[in-house]
Parts: sequence; structure tokens; C-alpha cells
Amino acid sequence: MPSLIHLPRHQVLGPLSPAGQRPGADSGDPQLHSLPVDAGGTAQIGIWECAPGGWPVVDRPNTETCYVISGRATLTDEETGKAIEISAGDFVILPAGWTGRWDITETLRKAYSIF
Repeated sequence: MPSLIHLPRHQVLGPLSPAGQRPGADSGDPQLHSLPVDAGGTAQIGIWECAPGGWPVVDRPNTETCYVISGRATLTDEETGKAIEISAGDFVILPAGWTGRWDITETLRKAYSIF
């Protein structure tokens, strides 16, 4: 039977493992850091951080939900042209098939799930 998974505050806000530059980046130097969590299923879950920079997302293959812990970014939806600034406390859902753009303006940390 699955067990409860708990990440204490010091893990959520503490140092993360370097993961290199964000693939597809076309501006800045968006260096990634992460703390993946093995929840025993097929979903990808964890804490993710990215330095300032930007990249396009084309026809996203999966759905991501994320809660912004700190930092700022602008998400631009290609279909509507609407640009939304996200920051600490915001919750975002990027559905499968979404096309748009991420532009991180202040190092952003988020808790995410991808399924």
C-alpha cells in the first residue's frame, strides 16, 4: 500500500540538484535545478527552479499543474495572445496540446505534477 510522502519546508525551499540549461531556450541562460519525487506512479512530481530566460512550448504532450513558490515569469498563450504574469501563490494548469511561451524574469521555483 502506498505511503504518505512529505517534503518538509527545508527541502522545498532548500538547495536543489543542478539539471543544466532548459532545452530549447532562446533567451537568457535558464539553468534548471530540481528535486524529483518518486510517488510510485507514472506522474512526474517535484520541486523545480529555473533562472531567468525564455523558451517556446509547442503542442505540449502532457498536462502540468504547478504552484509557484517564489519568483516571477510571464506565460504567453499562443492561441489567445494573452500574456499572464505569474508569481508566488499562483496556481497554473498547462493542458496537453498547449502552445505558448515561458519567460522567467526572476528565478522561479514551483511545485509541479506532470501527467
